[in-house]
Amino acid sequence: MKKFFIVIFIFITLVYAEAKEVLLLNSYHKGYKWTDDIVNQIERKFKNLKDVELTVFYMDTKRVASSTYIEKLYHLYEEQLEHRKFDLIIASDNNAFDFALKYNKDLFKDIPILFCGINNFNKENLPKDKKLLEKISGVVEQVDLEKNFKLILNLQPKIENLIIINDKSKTGLAMKKDLTPLMKKYSKKINIEYIDNMNINHLKTKINGLDVKNTAILLVLLFKDNTGKFFTYKQSVMQIRKVSNVPIYGLWDFYLDYGVVGGFVTSAIAQGEAVANMAIRVLNGTNIKQIPILEKSPNRYLFDYNEIKRFNLDIKNVVKDYEIINEPHGFIKKYTKLVVITTTIIGILLIMVFSMRANIQRRKVVEKALQNRIKFDKVLVDTLPNPIYYKNKEGKFLGCNKAFSELVNMPKKEVVGKTAKDFFPLEIALKNAKIDEEIMHTLGTNTSEMTIHTSNNHMKHIIINKAVYLNNDGSIGGIVCVMDDITERIQQKQFIIQQSKLAEMGDMVAAIAHQWNEPLVELSAQVQDIQTSFLLNELKDTQVEDFVNDSMIQLKYMSKTLSDFRNFLKPSTKKTLFSVIKSFNEIFEILGKQIFYSNINLKLNYNQEESKLLIYGYENEFKQVLLNLINNAKNKIIEKNSKNKYDLIINISSSENFTTIEIMDDGGNIDEKIIDKIFEPYFTTKSDGTGFGLYMAKVIIEDKMGGLITAQNRGKYVVFTLKLNHNKG
Repeated sequence: MKKFFIVIFIFITLVYAEAKEVLLLNSYHKGYKWTDDIVNQIERKFKNLKDVELTVFYMDTKRVASSTYIEKLYHLYEEQLEHRKFDLIIASDNNAFDFALKYNKDLFKDIPILFCGINNFNKENLPKDKKLLEKISGVVEQVDLEKNFKLILNLQPKIENLIIINDKSKTGLAMKKDLTPLMKKYSKKINIEYIDNMNINHLKTKINGLDVKNTAILLVLLFKDNTGKFFTYKQSVMQIRKVSNVPIYGLWDFYLDYGVVGGFVTSAIAQGEAVANMAIRVLNGTNIKQIPILEKSPNRYLFDYNEIKRFNLDIKNVVKDYEIINEPHGFIKKYTKLVVITTTIIGILLIMVFSMRANIQRRKVVEKALQNRIKFDKVLVDTLPNPIYYKNKEGKFLGCNKAFSELVNMPKKEVVGKTAKDFFPLEIALKNAKIDEEIMHTLGTNTSEMTIHTSNNHMKHIIINKAVYLNNDGSIGGIVCVMDDITERIQQKQFIIQQSKLAEMGDMVAAIAHQWNEPLVELSAQVQDIQTSFLLNELKDTQVEDFVNDSMIQLKYMSKTLSDFRNFLKPSTKKTLFSVIKSFNEIFEILGKQIFYSNINLKLNYNQEESKLLIYGYENEFKQVLLNLINNAKNKIIEKNSKNKYDLIINISSSENFTTIEIMDDGGNIDEKIIDKIFEPYFTTKSDGTGFGLYMAKVIIEDKMGGLITAQNRGKYVVFTLKLNHNKG
C-alpha cells in the first residue's frame, strides 16, 4: 500500500511539474501597437504548447515613468506575485528589463529572464553578478539610422532638406544620442533640422510650409510635445500627415498605414517572434546560458503603397528585398484562396475527364484487341492437333477444340453440357473425377495416362495434362485438359525394342550354342556307349534305363534354354512386381557359359533377401536391358584378347522406395568426350553396331518403367547404374 501511494505521489508530481508559468512584463500599455504586436506574437507561438500559462503585465511607462510610480509598481507586483512561482520572465522594452533587473532578488530570484525591444544595448551595462548574468538572454532592438539616411537620399536624389522629429522620452533621448554623429556626417550633403522641443501646433505650421520637391521628414518618436500633451502613435503621425506635402519616413513598423512612407524599420512582430522562439527553447529544457543574445536586430524594409504612389517613389531600383502594405490586389490576389481552390478543383476535374476519356479509349482498344485475341485463340485451339476441352467445377464440359470433337466423333456444340462419363469408360471417368478433385483442392496440375477405344474400335494411348483455371475474382472456374495421343510413339518404341531384341539374337544364338555344347557332347558319348554295348551283346536293361534318364535331363536343359529364348523375345503386356535376382539368374542361364569361358570373374552381390529385391515394371524388357549391358561388357573384354582375368561385378541394393543395380566391369573406361552421348539413338563406337542398344535401354528404364539409368567411369571400372521403383503406382 505504501508503494502504491509513492507511485501516485510521483505521478502527480510529474504531472504538475510539466506545467510551466511565464510572466510577460511589458514597459508600455495595452493598445500601444508596438506592445500589442509583441504580445500577439508570443501568444501565437505559445498557442500550440501544452501546459504553459502566460501572465501579461503592462507597466504603462509611456504615460507615467517617475521613480515613485516605479516603486509603487514594485509593491503592487510584490503583493500580486507573493504566491506565484514563474519558470521564465520575458521583459519587453527597456523599462521592463530595467525593472526586472532592479527587483530581481525580491521578485524574480533565480528565474531566467529574456528581453526584447532593448534600445542602446551594451553588454557592459548588464549586471556584474555572474550568477544573474548566466540567466539573461534576449533580442536587441537596434534602429539602423544610417540605412534610413541612405534610403532617403537614394529615393529622393534631389533632396536638400531633412526634418527630423523626435520627443524627449527615454527612448527619444537615446535616439538623439545615436542621431548626433549621423547628423554631423550627412549635414555636409543636405540641410538637417532636428526638432524635439515644439508644441504640436507650431510643428504642424512648420511642416505645412515645406517644399515638396526637395524636402523629407524623418519621424523618430512623438508621444509628447513640449507642453506635456500626450499622443498615441496613431494620433501623432496622422496629425503630421494631414498637413505634410513631403514624404514622411519612419523607424518603427507601427507608424505604417497611417501616413508614413516606410523605411528600414524595427519590427515588433519580428521582436516578438524571436523572443518567443527563445522562450520555447528554455521551456523545453535548454539552459538559458546556451542561448546567445541576438544583438543584430531583425529589421526589414517595409513601405506603404499609398505613400509610394503619392510621391512617385521608385523602390525597385533602390531596394531589392522589401515588403509593401496596402498594395491593391486584382481579383486573383484579392481572392487568392478561392482562385487556388477553384483552379485546383477545375484541374482535378479536367484530369479526371481526360483520364476517363483516355481510359475509355484504352478500354475500346483493349476490348477490340480482346475480341481479336478470342477469335485468334479459337482458330489456334482448333488448329492444334491435341484434343483440348475445358469444364466447370461440376465436371460439365464448357467447350472443346476440333481435335477433341473428332476424337469422340461428336460436334463441338453437342459436347457442351456433357460429362466425362458420356465419352469415356466408367472406370476411366471415375479416375479422372478423383484427379479433378485433387487438383482443385491444391490448385496444381496433373499428368496421367489412359488407354481408350474409339468409336471405330481403334485403341488409343493418351497422356492427359490437366490444370485448374481461376476466375477474375480468384475463385476456381474449372479445369482445362490437353490430351496428347502417344499411340504412334508407343508403337514405334515397341517396334524399336523388338528390333533391338532381334539385333541381340546373334549373341543369343551363340549363347545357346555354348549352352547346348556340353549336353550334346554328353548325349553323343552316351549314344556311342549304348551302341558299343549293343554290338558286344553287353547291353543291359539298367544301362538302357540310365541312358534314357540321363538323356531326358540333358534334353530338358536344352528345352529350358529354348523356352528362356522365346520368353526373351515375347514383349511384356503389363507391369508386374518381379524378382531382380530371378531376372539375373535367367540371363545367366543363357550367358553363363559364355561368361565363364571368356575368362571373366562374375560376382553377384546383394544385401537383402532375394524375396525383398523386387522391381515394378516390364519383366522381359528389363531382362533385355540386362542382357544388353552384360553382353556389352562381355564383348568388350573378349575384344581385348587377353589372358588376364577381368571382373564383371553386379551390386544390388534396396531402399524404402527404390531398388538400385550397379553393373561394373574393368574391361576399359569409356572416353569422357562421348560418355554423355552413349544413350543417344544411332550412336555407336562399333563398326557393325546399330546404335539401338543403350538407347532402348534408356527408353525401357526411364520412359516405360519411370526409372533412371546412368553411366560413369569409377576408377578402372565402367559403372552402369539402374534406379527403379519397387512400389506399385
